[in-house]
Amino acid sequence: MTLALQWAAKGLYTTSPNPHIGCVIVKDGRVVGAGVTQAAGRDHAEIQALKDAAARGHDVRGATAYVTLEPCDHFGRTPPCSDALVRAGLGRVVAAMEDPNPLVAGQGMAKLEAAGIAVSSGLLADAAYELNIGFFSRMRRGLPWVRMKSAASLDGMTALHNGQSQWITGAEARADGHAWRARACAILTGIGTVKADDPQLNVRAVDTPRQPRRIVVDSRLDIAPAARVLAGGGTWIAAAVPDANKEAALRAAGAEIIMLPNAAGKVDLAELMRELGRRQINELHVEAGAKLNGSLIREGCVDELLLYLAPTLLGEAQGMFALPPLTSLADQRRLKFHEVQQIGDDVRILARFNPL
Repeated sequence: MTLALQWAAKGLYTTSPNPHIGCVIVKDGRVVGAGVTQAAGRDHAEIQALKDAAARGHDVRGATAYVTLEPCDHFGRTPPCSDALVRAGLGRVVAAMEDPNPLVAGQGMAKLEAAGIAVSSGLLADAAYELNIGFFSRMRRGLPWVRMKSAASLDGMTALHNGQSQWITGAEARADGHAWRARACAILTGIGTVKADDPQLNVRAVDTPRQPRRIVVDSRLDIAPAARVLAGGGTWIAAAVPDANKEAALRAAGAEIIMLPNAAGKVDLAELMRELGRRQINELHVEAGAKLNGSLIREGCVDELLLYLAPTLLGEAQGMFALPPLTSLADQRRLKFHEVQQIGDDVRILARFNPL
């Protein structure tokens, strides 16, 4: 199963909106086939592993398949993997976890068992869950897993008052941040960041076969059609105030406008998260300024903080989150440390608000 998880990780940047799944087939103590789920509409991991075994001349009848998520049992873009495993004559299937998709949810394992194949699940389930935390979030809540990234000094400052911020953290931390960008389905920022930095908001520091979707929260459609975040088309702009002329110019630049106003004339952030879930966004990576960061946290839209802290002090400057002052410690927002690791000279912290 450890090897199957390693295969699953090969699809970290490519399988969305499908989960990242690996499959290893073992017979007589030897690995005879292995595979990873391909891009949407192509082979799942089990099919790849069966094809791999066949290409190597192995008979898989009676073999054991280790798969990081329960084999699917429904027709989507591809036929059910459970049927393929039954036809292949597998003797045993071990799954790390049951599929949270209500179209599967135990039915795949039930079909295998009914066909006389021994089944079990739960092996290395925690590791399999972490690999697909966004898929589980979308299946269980209808929402993406929202990870908010920020890089700061030890006293929590992300930039000087004049806006200078490049670079607080080191090259290793910046490359690591791009790896987290690459695994996300979409990257979100706000109009303030676009105006201040004109970011590309893409993955550059690591190799990736696909770029995540880019999303800008811009209530009044103040973004310039020449903004770099719009280059290449496909950017979604979440807005609240219609403007036919601005909308036409932005659509001509290849952007899609998503109108989601709240009562205050701002973007309804909670509804935006629901809309992204409907659009099959599993993991949402947020890189925004303190104002939007604070709004997302206040609205309960953030699941996890990804923080890079540099061993430096900046003093009074720009902070990570614009949150209102508290009058009681009882009102503090509590998180749980999930992981702390040194990356180059900096420290990376993963802290969670909402463990699923």
